[in-house]
Amino acid sequence: MGFPYDEASWSVVDGAMFMGWGSAAPGLYTLIAAAICAAVLVIGNASEKKKASRFEK
Repeated sequence: MGFPYDEASWSVVDGAMFMGWGSAAPGLYTLIAAAICAAVLVIGNASEKKKASRFEK
């Protein structure tokens, strides 16, 4: 017997496999991912400005 189904085929999948569907989880995960992306952009921009200021006079 295999996990989680008896056969390794998509034919036994009859519904959504994401357990958080229909709740606030997708929106929350999207918000977390967007916050991480924004933080990376802000930190990266600050780092690049600091490095570029050495060459500008």
